Amino acid sequence: MTGDRTTDLIFYMLLLVLPLSALLSRRVRIGSLLKMAVAWILVFGAGLLVVGQRERLIAMFSGARTSLVGEDQTIVGETVRIRMAPDGHFYGDVTLNGVKRRMLIDSGATITALSARTARDAGIDVTADPFPAIIRTANGSVVANKARIGRLRLGAIEARDLPIVVSPAFGNIDVIGMNFLSRLRSWRVEGRILVLEPANTE
Repeated sequence: MTGDRTTDLIFYMLLLVLPLSALLSRRVRIGSLLKMAVAWILVFGAGLLVVGQRERLIAMFSGARTSLVGEDQTIVGETVRIRMAPDGHFYGDVTLNGVKRRMLIDSGATITALSARTARDAGIDVTADPFPAIIRTANGSVVANKARIGRLRLGAIEARDLPIVVSPAFGNIDVIGMNFLSRLRSWRVEGRILVLEPANTE
């Protein structure tokens, strides 16, 4: 690595000598020559800095792009696009009353369902409705508490006062169901991308 840097330095010094020698051959006044020399030195110094820090700069810009775009979920305007996961499902990065969760988006689920832990962390009162719901799952029917979530946000899409069900039987799985999707202007699958478009709020 040291040898490579020495070679680069010699190369850039030679590039700097060429314009300076051209100026000397034209018999430019000393004051102007010094100003031009300083300007060229600054230009080449900036170039050396960029070249020397190129790996760090690339990493910095790559990190910024990832934070804005993400690997699985992108937002363009108000449209949310989610890439299919390796298991063939779609997962959205969601906030529930400010609590972040990664939720399965399932058009086969009638209602949005939360694990008991997520409901607790999001401050959801699961005792407000004394009448439980019977939910049919792939593993059979389970008893769940009915509740409402004040604010569920997926990218630029927000649902308020959304009915949900909560049960310890769901384990650690949180599911966005059709009662959320039906509030959208449209949702569709394009190849391996789920496209969600919010309803017009104007």
